[in-house]
This record gives sequence, structure tokens and C-alpha cells, in this order.
Amino acid sequence: MPTQAPDQGLVLEITPAVAKEIVRLKIATLVDVRQPAELELEGTVEEAECIPLFDLKKLLGHHLTEEEQEILDCDTPTAKDARFFLSMINKHHYQQGNVLLCLCNSGKRSLHAVQLLRSMGYDRAFSIKGGVRAWRDLP
Repeated sequence: MPTQAPDQGLVLEITPAVAKEIVRLKIATLVDVRQPAELELEGTVEEAECIPLFDLKKLLGHHLTEEEQEILDCDTPTAKDARFFLSMINKHHYQQGNVLLCLCNSGKRSLHAVQLLRSMGYDRAFSIKGGVRAWRDLP
């Protein structure tokens, strides 16, 4: 069953099979929200733009938990970083009309990223259920 936003009935999560098909059709942009250390350990997803969730949260002005701040192993994002992020997302989401598909290891952080993007008006943002592991299990 797809995960829905509380009190809104909006679908936030889609299956890896659906995600792969819309990426194949070139109507989606895959956004990998894993941290750099995870990318080194688990490997990257070729089709994905890499924007770590904790960087995304900071760029959007959200408070990081103590644990998230510990995990975040880079400098504080600058206004230039925020402009780059927003221009990249806008390029894919608005100019090309693409769906934004967020991906992490398990699908939990990507759900949070989708909620952040939806709060900014990116209404075609979805999390991939099961994350990278489920993504890689498909042909």
C-alpha cells in the first residue's frame, strides 16, 4: 500500500518498478539523498543526482538533530549551495516537467525529503519504497 501524507490522502511513495519505468521514460529525475559516506560504501546509482538529505534540510533552513549534525561531515551549506540546489530541482521539476523521485538506503529518509520538497511546492515528488536495495533488486 502506498504511503500517504497525514490528513491529506496524498501518495508520497511509489514502488521501485513504477519508479524505474518513469525514469526509463525520461519523465523523472532520480534524487539520491544518501550521505557521501553511504555512497562510498554502497555505491552510487548511475541515473541519480546526489543531494544528501541533511544538506537539503540545512539548505531549506530546517533544524538538524544532534545525530544528523554528527552524520553531516561537511561545512555548512552556503547561499550559493542553496541557489544551486534550487536551480537544479527547478530545472528538472518545472522546466522539464519531471517527477522528482527521492531515494535512500531503506526509503525512510527519502520520505522525509519528499515531505520537505512537497512543503516547498514540489507536488510531483515521491519516495521510492524500499530504497536503493529494492531499486537494485529489479532488472
